[in-house]
Amino acid sequence: MVHICDWGRGRRGGSGRSRHAGVVGRVGFEKSGSGQTARKAGRLDIYTEYFGLTRRPFTLQPDPDFLFWSGQHKKAYAMLEYGVMTNAPITVITGEIGAGKTTLIRHLLRNLEDDITVGLISNAHGDRGELLQWVLMALGQHAPEDASYVSLFSRFQAHLIEEYNAGRRTILIFDEAQNLAENTLEELRMFSNINADEDELVQLILVGQPELREKLASPRLVQFAQRVSSDFHLSPMSKLAVREYIDFRMLTSGATRNVFTEDAAAAIHEATGGVPRLINQLCDYALLYAFGEGVYRVDRPMIEQVVEDRNVNGSFAPLKSSGRAPRQRGRFRP
Repeated sequence: MVHICDWGRGRRGGSGRSRHAGVVGRVGFEKSGSGQTARKAGRLDIYTEYFGLTRRPFTLQPDPDFLFWSGQHKKAYAMLEYGVMTNAPITVITGEIGAGKTTLIRHLLRNLEDDITVGLISNAHGDRGELLQWVLMALGQHAPEDASYVSLFSRFQAHLIEEYNAGRRTILIFDEAQNLAENTLEELRMFSNINADEDELVQLILVGQPELREKLASPRLVQFAQRVSSDFHLSPMSKLAVREYIDFRMLTSGATRNVFTEDAAAAIHEATGGVPRLINQLCDYALLYAFGEGVYRVDRPMIEQVVEDRNVNGSFAPLKSSGRAPRQRGRFRP
C-alpha cells in the first residue's frame, strides 16, 4: 500500500494531529466531489461545447492525465525514478514556476510500488523542531507541539524502523524546497544518515525553483550536496515542443480539428518562453477570445491581442506585431 499524506497547506490543530490538505489511497489524488463538478459545469461549457471538447484543455490545476512527455520531462522523470529505484539518499528536481514539477511528482506517486510510504510536505518552515513536526504529521504520526527535539527525533526514528521492519520504504518529498533555510537543509542531511545495518531508512526528494540549486551551491552545504546522487533541472520547452504540447492537450480534451495555427503556436512560445503554466493561461484565453468572435481558428494576430489585453502583470513577453489588422470583437470582449 502506498500511503501518501500531504501536509503544508493545512494548519496544525491544537492537539498536534495532522489535518491533511489531501489524503489519497493506493494511487492518484482525491478527485473533486460531484457537487463541485456540477458548480463548475456552467463555466466549463463557456467554450468547450463550441469547440466540441469534453473538458477544458488548458486548466492550471496539475493533472497527470495531461502529462506531456517533452524531452525535458522524460529526463526529469527518469531521474526521479532512478533516485527511487537506487535508494538515492537525496534527489533534487528544479525548474521555473509552472514548469511541470508538481505534475511529475503526482505521476510518480501514482506509479510507486506498494511497499513505499510517502510524506509530501509543502512549504515547510520553522526551526529544526518544527521541521520534525511537519515531517511526523506528513507521515500521519502524532507530533505534540510541546515535545522536545529529542523526543520528536526519537518518534521519527522509531517510525522509520517500524516501517523498515514491516518491509516498507519511506520517502519524504519536499515541495517548494527553495524556501528551506540552510540550517533546515543541513537537518535534512542528518535524516539521510539514519540507517539500519547497510540500508538507509529514509529517502529525500527536494522539488523547487532554481533558487534551490543556487542555495545548494553554498560552501556551507557542501556535505548536503555530496549526498545528492540524482538531480535534474527542468528547462522550458522548445518551440517544437510547445506546438506538440498544445496539440496533445487539445486532442486529450476531445478536439477533432486543429484550432491553433502554426504561427499562433510560435507566438505562444515567444510570449511564454516555453513555460507550461503560462502556455495554459494564454491558450485558455485564446480559446475564449475565439469563441467570443465566433471563429474556430486561433492565429497569431489573436495571440497578439490576448497578450496585449491580458499582460497586466507582465507574465507574457511582448510580441512583435505581425502587421495584420487587429481582429474585430464579436459577441463580447473577454
